[in-house]
Amino acid sequence: MKTENKVLKLYNIFQSSLINPPIFFIKFPFFLLTSWFLILSSSTLPVKAITFITERAMLAENDQLNWSSLGQIFNPFSPDPSAFLPNTFSAISTGGTGINVEIPFQSSPQITPPFVFQTSSPPFGIPTNFADGDLILFTGFNPATFPAVGNAGPITINFDSPVKGAGTQIAVDDTLQFEAFISAFDKENNLLGAFSTNGTSSLVLDNSAVFLGVKSDIPEISKLVFSSSIPQRALGINNLSISTVTVSEPSTIMAIGILGFGLFLGKKRKC
Repeated sequence: MKTENKVLKLYNIFQSSLINPPIFFIKFPFFLLTSWFLILSSSTLPVKAITFITERAMLAENDQLNWSSLGQIFNPFSPDPSAFLPNTFSAISTGGTGINVEIPFQSSPQITPPFVFQTSSPPFGIPTNFADGDLILFTGFNPATFPAVGNAGPITINFDSPVKGAGTQIAVDDTLQFEAFISAFDKENNLLGAFSTNGTSSLVLDNSAVFLGVKSDIPEISKLVFSSSIPQRALGINNLSISTVTVSEPSTIMAIGILGFGLFLGKKRKC
């Protein structure tokens, strides 16, 4: 409503300035700059606070990161240490978003580095409660113990450019029930929101792994941190869904329209 009032007021000023052409040509450049500034500045105000979501469809993603893009898939039936990942690495989403991932280093030599594996029935993969065929980023564990001692994370996702929303499904190794946490930060590392929900883990390949995500009305999310309530248990997450800004906001289109209309009238009066 405030934006509409500003636009109406500016329009009235514009109409009155047309009455006297000499004054119009003096006032018009200032009018354009003022209207552009007011409309665009009002569009940057957030409509509501950051929102916690537990369903992937609610994110309305238009970008994603599948861990297969890293090109390193660990095969537990034919282990190859070269498929392990560093604790800090970078990736590019399908839409070109730069992403940096951080997983804490574990000093214990028995715990593996992070790796990506496919979840499926043996011998095609490791069964989990993600969807059959999903690629899972895993923080690392000691396969010689049960329940397996593992890297409890957290998994930190940093975006090169702020996004409007992001999220992923999460499970905890060898743990039937747990509490999962997500925290979101802006580019100044200010906490935007912290949320939690209950999750489960199993081997049934039924896509029941809980989804943790956040969304905002503006692109302000620069970092996400995923963790669980279970110490010394590895975390796994599947593909990261992302919501980015790909088209101009309505107020931006309006500002461009006002500029074009004003330039057209100015040119017409000169003729």
